[in-house]
Amino acid sequence: MYPDDVLPAFVAETDFALAEPIRDALLDAVRIGDTGYASAGGLAEAFVVFAKEWFDWSPDPRRVVLVPDVLVGVAEMLRVLTEPGDRVVINTPAYPPFWPVVREYGREIVEVPLLRGPEGWELDLGGLEEAFARGAKAYLLCNPHNPTGRVFTREQLQTIAELANRYDVAIVADEIHAPLTLPGASHTPFVSLDEVATQHAVTVTSASKAWNLPGLKCAVAVAGSESVRSRFTALPHDLHARAGNLGVIASIAAFTQGAPWLRGLLQHLDRNRSLLAELLARDLPAIWYVPPQASYLAWLDCGALGLGADPAAFFLEHGRVALSRGLDFGAEGAGFVRLNMGTSSQLMTETVNRIRAALAKTSPSTPATTRSR
Repeated sequence: MYPDDVLPAFVAETDFALAEPIRDALLDAVRIGDTGYASAGGLAEAFVVFAKEWFDWSPDPRRVVLVPDVLVGVAEMLRVLTEPGDRVVINTPAYPPFWPVVREYGREIVEVPLLRGPEGWELDLGGLEEAFARGAKAYLLCNPHNPTGRVFTREQLQTIAELANRYDVAIVADEIHAPLTLPGASHTPFVSLDEVATQHAVTVTSASKAWNLPGLKCAVAVAGSESVRSRFTALPHDLHARAGNLGVIASIAAFTQGAPWLRGLLQHLDRNRSLLAELLARDLPAIWYVPPQASYLAWLDCGALGLGADPAAFFLEHGRVALSRGLDFGAEGAGFVRLNMGTSSQLMTETVNRIRAALAKTSPSTPATTRSR
C-alpha cells in the first residue's frame, strides 16, 4: 500500500507473533486437512468460558451465534432489528465503515458526537436522548470506543439501556476491542446488564482484534433476550458458512487457552501508552493525547500544529510515516490522526521521531515544542 520507506502505523492490527495455543491449533487443523466449511461446534461454549473469566459474565450459549466478522454481524443485526428508512445513531468520531454499513440496507445515520473534556471523551447522554426522542430506531454503540479508546462505565450503559427502553430503540453493541481493556478500566458487556435492560440489545464481538486474527473470519453475536434471539431466524441461512473454519478453530483456542498470552499483551500495551505520553510531552507537547483505556490506538489532536484538517497527509509526505486520517472518522476528526501502538516500543518511538522530524524539517519554529500541555 505504501513504499518500503514508509513506516505503517495506521491499520488496526498488531505486530506480534501468534499466541502459541492458537498457532498449534491452526497447525494441527492444516496437518489433518480440516479446512472445509466452518462449523460453530464448540465456539459458543468457548466464548462463555472466556466471558466468565474476563468479564464475570455467563451468557447463555444458546444466545450465541457465529457470524463471519464483527462488521458483518453489526450489519445483519441492524437489518433484522430495524426497517429500511429507520434512523440509526452513531457516536462521532466513529469507526469509518459504520457509515456504509448503516446505509447498506437503506438506514439513515444520526450523528451524536462525543463530548471532549480535560480528561478525555464522554458520551453525550442528553444528545442520545434527544436523538432517541426524535425517532431513532437503533443505536450502534462502539464500546470500547474506536478511535478514542474510551471504555464506558456500567452506570453509563445502564442509562443508555433505560433510554433505549423508554423510546423503543434497539442497541447493537460493537465490542471487538473489549478483550483489550487496559489496567485501570473495566469493561461491561452491554448484554450482561439485566434482561429487562437489554430486551432489544445484541453484542457483537470477536477474538480477532485481541489475538490478531482478522483474516481468519470469525465473530459472535450474543442476544440480550429471547426476543432478540428469536430474530436470529431472520439471518441469512448461509451466514455461518461465510465464516472461516480456521477462524473458528483459532477463536476457540484463544477463548480457552489464550488468556496468559493476552495478559502479557496488555502489560506491553500499558507500557506503550505511557511511553507515548512521555514522548509527546517531551518532544511534541502541542499534540493533545489522552491515553486510551482500551486497545492499542491513540487518537491524537494535531490541531495546534497548524497543519490543517489532514495532518496525516503532512506526516506521510514529510516524515514517511503512515497514520490514519482523522477525517475518515467524521467531521470531528479534522486535525486528528490515529496512531497504532500495537508494536514494539522501538517502532513506536521511531513513529514519534518521524513525526517530530517532519515538523522540524518544514518549520524549525513549529509550535510543537512551545505549547504547554
